[in-house]
Amino acid sequence: MTRDAGLTDGERYERGMTVRREVLSDAHVDRAITGTTDLTADFQDFITRVAWGDIWSRPGLDRRSRSVAVLSTLIALGHHEELAMHLRAALRNGLTIDEIREVILQGGLYAGVPAANTAFRIASEVFAEPTTGESS
Repeated sequence: MTRDAGLTDGERYERGMTVRREVLSDAHVDRAITGTTDLTADFQDFITRVAWGDIWSRPGLDRRSRSVAVLSTLIALGHHEELAMHLRAALRNGLTIDEIREVILQGGLYAGVPAANTAFRIASEVFAEPTTGESS
């Protein structure tokens, strides 16, 4: 039995929305919710309940550690749009730019130089944004 077996879908959604907003920012989540369509509504509900309400809410890793894992995975898989979003989230979760540099270097060792090159380009763009870490 999982630790959250007694939570309703609504409770998981509410917990997920709280974590999602804390990690990604109100502005980002508001844009995602505003952009929800009939086609994407079920997916938005799913990621809020499962990704944010279940996985990101687990006590086994702190948010800094989760950000390191997410950045590494996104670099390795080449998910560049998600990488930019999670670079901003990593700053909100307490990683420094120096630590993110190390994550990208480590990722480049295992995922390849092109992956690291692209990640550094995206990170440079994200960190040059005037609102990075505040409302993105």
